[in-house]
This record gives sequence, C-alpha cells and structure tokens, in this order.
Amino acid sequence: MQVSVYAQAQESKSKNQSLTQQLRGVIVDAAIQAPVEGVTVSLPALHLTAVTDANGVFRFPSVPVGVHQVHVSHIGYKDVVQDNISINSGKEVVLTIAIENKIQTAEAVVVQAKSKRNKPLNEMSAVSARAFTVEETQKYAAAVNDPSRMATSFPGVMTTDDGNNNIVIRGNSPTGLLWRMEGVDIPNPNHFSSTGSSGGGISILSAQLLSNSDFITGAFAAEYGNALSGVFDLKLRKGNNEKREYTLQAGLLGLNAAAEGPLGKKGGGSFLVNYRYSTLELLTKIGVPLDAGTTNFQDISYNFYLPTKKAGTFTFFGFGGLSSQAEKAEMDSLKWESRGDRYTSEFISNTAATGLTHTILLGNRTNLRSALSYSFNKIGDDYKYVQDDYNYRTDYIDRFITKKWTLTSTLNHKFSTRSMVRAGIIATNTDIDYYQKSKENETAPMKEVINTTGTTQTLQGFVQEQYKVANNLTVNAGLHYLKLLYNHTQAVEPRASIKWDMNNRSSLALGYGLHSQTQALGVYFAQTENSDGTHSNPNKDLGLTKAHHIVLSYRRALGANTALKAEAYYQHLFNVPISTSDTNTFSMLNVQSEYITDPLVNQGKGKNYGLELSLEKYLSRHFYYAINTSFYQSKYTAADGIEYNTRFNGGYLANIIAGKEWVYAEGKKAFGINLKTIYAGGLRDTPIDEAGSVAAGYAIYYQKRAYTEQNPAYFRTDLRLSMKWNRAHLTSTLSLDVQNLTNRQNVYGQFFDSEKGKVTTSYQAGLIPILNYKVEF
Repeated sequence: MQVSVYAQAQESKSKNQSLTQQLRGVIVDAAIQAPVEGVTVSLPALHLTAVTDANGVFRFPSVPVGVHQVHVSHIGYKDVVQDNISINSGKEVVLTIAIENKIQTAEAVVVQAKSKRNKPLNEMSAVSARAFTVEETQKYAAAVNDPSRMATSFPGVMTTDDGNNNIVIRGNSPTGLLWRMEGVDIPNPNHFSSTGSSGGGISILSAQLLSNSDFITGAFAAEYGNALSGVFDLKLRKGNNEKREYTLQAGLLGLNAAAEGPLGKKGGGSFLVNYRYSTLELLTKIGVPLDAGTTNFQDISYNFYLPTKKAGTFTFFGFGGLSSQAEKAEMDSLKWESRGDRYTSEFISNTAATGLTHTILLGNRTNLRSALSYSFNKIGDDYKYVQDDYNYRTDYIDRFITKKWTLTSTLNHKFSTRSMVRAGIIATNTDIDYYQKSKENETAPMKEVINTTGTTQTLQGFVQEQYKVANNLTVNAGLHYLKLLYNHTQAVEPRASIKWDMNNRSSLALGYGLHSQTQALGVYFAQTENSDGTHSNPNKDLGLTKAHHIVLSYRRALGANTALKAEAYYQHLFNVPISTSDTNTFSMLNVQSEYITDPLVNQGKGKNYGLELSLEKYLSRHFYYAINTSFYQSKYTAADGIEYNTRFNGGYLANIIAGKEWVYAEGKKAFGINLKTIYAGGLRDTPIDEAGSVAAGYAIYYQKRAYTEQNPAYFRTDLRLSMKWNRAHLTSTLSLDVQNLTNRQNVYGQFFDSEKGKVTTSYQAGLIPILNYKVEF
C-alpha cells in the first residue's frame, strides 16, 4: 500500500479555492529500469512528501497549477531534482524518473557534483549529449513542436534552409544523422522528405507522444551505429492509465486530435493516439482557392502500453505520414519569367513505421528489451517541361520504395553499484524497388540511371561497460560492429569516454569513437551504360564512410540555475566516396540528399574541428536564456588531392534564445514571450561560369574553385507569443509563432537560368506567422 504524508495546509480553504491537478509517477533504477520501492519524493515549495510503493509509484492528488520542483532521494541512490514541472488543470502529469546508484564507501565525506540540468537520459553518453524536453519543442520560438527545428538552438547545429528541417551538425552533411525511437532505428520521420535525406518540410512526430529524449552530436556511445554526425534518441510518453484525456489543436499547420486513457483495469495499460490533418488540404477540399503549389499532408502516431504480471511489458508504437505536392506550369508564354515557370511537377513522400517491444526483468539485476519493427517509405517525383509548342516533355522521373524489418535486442546487467554492461544486436532486412530516369544536364537526353529490385541486410552488434571508479569518476568503454551484407563491407568501432566531477561545480569529460555509415542504398545501384549496350553498377562495392571523433568537454555551474559549458572537438573522416575523375571535385561530404549516380571510389578525406561555448540559465521563476557560439572549420579532400571547404563550412554560428512567462490570477492565466536569434556564416557555393553556361545552355561550374563562394551571413529572429488559461478541468493555449520577424532576405544560393541566360540568386523564406490554438481536457 502506498504511503503519503501531506501538510495540513493543503486542506485549507485557500487551497480548495485554487485550481489543482494530480501529479504522480514512477521511480525506476536507471540501469535496469526496475521500479524502486521506498523512494522519498517531495515538493519542497509545498512541503509535501510521498513515498513510492512496491511498484515504484508515488502520488500527489491535489497540486496547485503552476511550475513546481520535484526532489527524489533514497539510500544508496544519488539525489535527483527535476525542475519546471508544469502543472495545468486540463491534464494530469505523470512522470517517470530514473535514479542512479551511489557507490557506498567507508569515507566520511564523498564529494559529488550537483544534479545537472539537461543531463542525457542515456547514462553512457558522457560528451556532446543533452536531454531535451517536450516543453522545449513547444516553447522555443519557431520550433513548432519539431525536434529538428528545436535542435537548431543548440551549439554547433544549424539548418540548411528555412523551408526544410535538415540540420548540419558541426559542419557534417545532414545525411549523417540517425533517428531512433524507443531503442529502434527508424526512417526519416518527416513529411516531404527527399531520397537519402534525414529531414523534410514538417515533422510527422507529434509532441503529444514525445517524452524527454536525448540529442547527441559527437562521440556516440557504442549502442549507436550507422551514423556520422548526430543522433536523435526519441522516447515516447505513456498514455494516462487511470483516466481519459484529450487534446485538440487548430492552426496553420493542421488540425490535431489526441486521445489517451487506460486499457484494462485501473493502473494497468494505456493508449495514446494523435491524428493531424493538413489545414491547407482541408481548405482545398471545401473549395477555397489556393496557390497551385500548396502542400498537403496528414499523419497519425500512437503508443500502446501493455504491462503483464509475469510476462513483462509490451508496447505497440508507430507513426505514419502522407504528404504530396503538385505544381502546374503557366500555359501562357507571356508569363514565363524564368525556367521554373515552365515546369509541372508531382511529388509524393509517404513514410510509416511501427514496432512491438517487449521488456522483462530477469532477476533483480538484469533487464532484457527486444523489439520487432517494420517501416515503409515511398518517394516519387515527376517533372515535365512545357515546350514552346505547349507540349509536355518529361525531364525527370523517379520512384523509390523501401521496406524494412528490424529486429533488435538489448541486455542490461548490473554487476554492482560500480559496474554495469549493456550489449545488443540489430538485424535489418531491407527490400527495395528503385527507379530513376534523369538528364545529365538540361540539354542531354533522358537516361535510366537506377532500375533495380532486391533485398539486402545489415547487421549491428555492440557491447559497452560503465565502471564507476568513484562517485565522481566514471569510465565507459565499448565496441560497435556494422556490416552491410550486400557487398560484405564491415567495421569494428571502439568507443570510450571518461568523466570526472572535479568538485560540486565543475566537471571534465573526454570522449572518443570510431564511427561508420553505409551509403544511401540507391547509391550502390547506380548504373552506367557500357559500349556494348549493357549496364553495370560501378558503386556496388563502395565501402563504409568512417570518422574518428574526439571530444573534450568542460562544464561549470555558476549558480543554482546557470552553467557555462565548453566543448572542443575534432573529426577525421576517411574512406569517403568521391569522384573517380581528378577533374571532378565531388565528395559525398557535400551531399544534402538524393541518390548519387556518378561512379565513386572510397578515396576521399575530410575533417571538422571547432570550439563550442554556451552560457545557459535554466528555467526558474518563469525565465530562461541561453547564449551559445561555435567557431568551426569543415574541409574535404577531392580526387585531385586538394583540400577544399565543404558546402557546410559557415565558419561561425551564434544563437540567443530567451523566454519569460508572467503568471497571474493564482496560476489560472499565463502570458509568455519567447525569442530566438541566429547569426551564422553563410553556406557555400561553387561559382558558375556564366559565359560557359550561356554557350552550353546549362550550368557550368568552376570545379577547381569548389565552394570558394560563401553566401552572406545568415541572420534570423523568431518570436513566439502565447497566452494560457487554466479553468476547471481544462487548459487552453493560444500561440503565435512569427518566423523571420524582420523579414530579412537570406540568400539560399545561385543558379543558372537558361531561359534568362544569366546567373540568378534565390532567397530563403520571408516573414511567416503561424497561429495555433490548443485545448487540453
């Protein structure tokens, strides 16, 4: 039976007149996720205390609306403090808090660092990692519930363009990012994603389902593989297992409906489902005339939690998104101002993933978690050009269908309070159906460059151990193995880190890892036509791209809510696919998406190095800010042996984010202002030979001056205004996100327009207001 002790003041008349909500949760062991009994959980500001029962559950039935701090303590475990728990009247707050073993010693005094904010959930991530909260994806200006856009507020992370959430991490190509959900590798979870990309126009994932998760930018722990730049390790929230709750949203991006509640008897399983339908698509269906290029999308995401008494816990989760875009050419030659006006296009990008997980405790020291998942992705393009006689000519067409089955199993075993080991396997079977027909340039004939169906597999395995030399000194070491069975390329990758809490304010960490990544699958199936009319696959035997990561991290607490952090890093990339011709400066390190169909060899190199500094005041008294800056270089070596800047070498990046909320009427109302400003070095272009392009009829680039032209500095300010009302059993929030508040014209790049016969400049998005209204009950 659960034991709870409450201050008598809670029963006073003033409390009864205030809006309250239930706060409850479960406390688990960080290593094996087993519930911990007898943990003391307190709300210091309210002088309330609860003790967890045999299932690790604690409960505070009536907590006044507002922002609260939770303290967790237990003999043999390190204390945990969770700040800024937002209590609203519309929905209960259900927490899962992991606590870490403390080493018992005979010493009278043990020096320990204070509990750190944004500490990664994965205890084996010692450097270049931080946890992010759902509130951050909702609160940060212009994040619009999107993890990728939210991450651009972090040091060393920037987007490639305003119309997309592809992110560049420390100068790396966006293709180096790994997406993971509930411990399972997942496909790119974005609407309007292109082939070989890690981002898209709008996230499929709903903030209603996400729980606190990790974002990692270098020297990953051994369990993460097949990635070079970063990892989104996403966790899902369980639905309320005691009562039904709902959320409705309406905004520029879509109409949302979410529902959650118990499955089975009280305290057992739960469900959580969210569905979104494009507002623009809805307007089209009811007859509102919109621009021909209007985008349409819809998505669903879900998480079903099914615990059993003896057979462990099962979850069934997933997401699916449909997105399309169609543009019609102007059929009047007097309106043709550029070549783009003469194109009709159809584009679809559909993605789905679903998985079944099983978690079971094998004794009191071992946890086994297994998952089986299936994913589907279909991307198709069809571009037609309107000729002078108004007949259509196909200039590009593709169809890429990818189906994957993934089986993963991870064992966690705690030898003692000092030592734990984590080991696992990941096996993926991939079925593909790829077709692409395109032109080498505008005047060239259409050629079939990819046409294949087939099956291949990847195998991954890992083992890593964490050993706590002392309460303030932790060592992690492990190995990761990756093999692509299609051409039997493989890699064994050592990983290691050490973290030292020097005192109760400062910590120092060093991390190293060898990381490898397969090429985007379509690259292997690129085909060339031989002199006898047959086709061959020049990239069939391409090896893995590899990189050594070294990171040195220092953190110092400047107060209870403020910290300064510095990270220096170096990445040496090698075995990089580059052109087979020494007159071509192509490198895979400059690719943002697409399947490259040119013949390639693994003879390229690259390097990324830099320094990141950040000063962060965590949310307290309804106010937060963060100032960070990055100074970096990103280089690559092409087939001619010359070192060039990469496309993503901006050189510097600075972010300022801040937010303030004013709470009044006994917490029933709150007005918030959130601001974000980015100033960054522009991305780079290879200059165009205008005279040569005019003569040829298509773009001719100065290959030996690859990425020597840098776009003007990128500057953008975003603003978010919000108003929240708490009423009895209902919370409503009205928000306005204004992207690019100053309407600055940031340069996207340059291209050759053969219709005009000159080089023109394209620009990124201007001011965009996004209005949203949300009701929770």
